[in-house]
Amino acid sequence: MNASLRAAAVHVLTATGAAFALLALVDAAHGDWQGMFIWLGVALFVDTIDGPLARRARVTEVLPRWSGERLDLIVDYLTYVGVPAFAFAESDLLPAPFRVAAGIAILLSSLFHMADLGSKTGAGYFVGFPAIWNVVLLYLFAFMPPPVVSLLIVGFFVLLTFVPILAVHPFRVAELRAVTWPATALWVVAAIGAIANPFPSPPWVKILLALTAATLTLVGFLRAWRDRRRA
Repeated sequence: MNASLRAAAVHVLTATGAAFALLALVDAAHGDWQGMFIWLGVALFVDTIDGPLARRARVTEVLPRWSGERLDLIVDYLTYVGVPAFAFAESDLLPAPFRVAAGIAILLSSLFHMADLGSKTGAGYFVGFPAIWNVVLLYLFAFMPPPVVSLLIVGFFVLLTFVPILAVHPFRVAELRAVTWPATALWVVAAIGAIANPFPSPPWVKILLALTAATLTLVGFLRAWRDRRRA
């Protein structure tokens, strides 16, 4: 396969995320939350592998007209934000009078995050909550707190979008991979367990989800604290 075809194939792979978003949306519209998460999981897997494949195929050099970064951002908005916002508006996770408003708040705050040119550091950290609403949605389905508590959690993360905290990227922060990679692997096991079982999730899934979230969150806070001390 020549270089142009390889680069084009990577772009097509990235674009399939939009198709998976539609399939997830169809399942969400029918209240099939497990099916929705399966398609979002497939989209997340594609999002994980398309970056390294794009660099290997040198897509920016071979096909400079087509922006893989822009394509990836559009797909990310659909899968990380659009489908979860719809699920929040349609499910019973939140109090009925606030569901649509919460979905709108998620859509708007995430737009500002993705349009923010300073939303990532050179070391690979996110600045502010990185609009991973698919993950927040999974946790709320897994733990099923009271609707008012879920609403407060959603509001907290909407506000956190605009707070300059550091959130670790599990793959891009090279100095922390010894911690973030095992934590991410355990999170994947927990996420699969959550999707494979009825909601709310069994105790072992909740424990793994809580531990991995605490680990990845703590890493970001410790890095921010260290940087402040150095400053």
